[in-house]
Amino acid sequence: MSDRTRPTRADYVAWRTITTRWRDDDAYGHLNNATYYEMFDTAVNAHLYEHTGVDVRRLPAIGVVAETSCRYFREIGFPAPVESGLVVDKVGTSSIVYRIGLFQGDAEEAAAEGRFVHVYVDDTDPARPVTPMPDVIRVAVEPLLRGGEAG
Repeated sequence: MSDRTRPTRADYVAWRTITTRWRDDDAYGHLNNATYYEMFDTAVNAHLYEHTGVDVRRLPAIGVVAETSCRYFREIGFPAPVESGLVVDKVGTSSIVYRIGLFQGDAEEAAAEGRFVHVYVDDTDPARPVTPMPDVIRVAVEPLLRGGEAG
């Protein structure tokens, strides 16, 4: 997908509904930028918890966020819930590249799309990437690959 293409629901594999809260809106009445990033983090980590069956914080290698970004297309905000779509573009030996689309209402096009990169590091030495990442993580994310690559 080119950077100029606005993503649609068909671009994502896994779905989660996230409730918006009154405090999520900023002074202008739309979702605060930091809240978008919280939703990206929630979509990724909730998927990992549900599909690994383990507390991912207790693994000997933990995923740290190495990169995030967001493309904004239209405003969203309280009180309607947000649907997050999740897809994986790449599974490397120690990293995963996710994309998360945020949708509100029945719109087919995303209101925003995030890019979120996890790098797996030793839980006792976060400066050191772990190769390979834990198998339980790889098994949980490879089904999310669509048009991407596994390494």
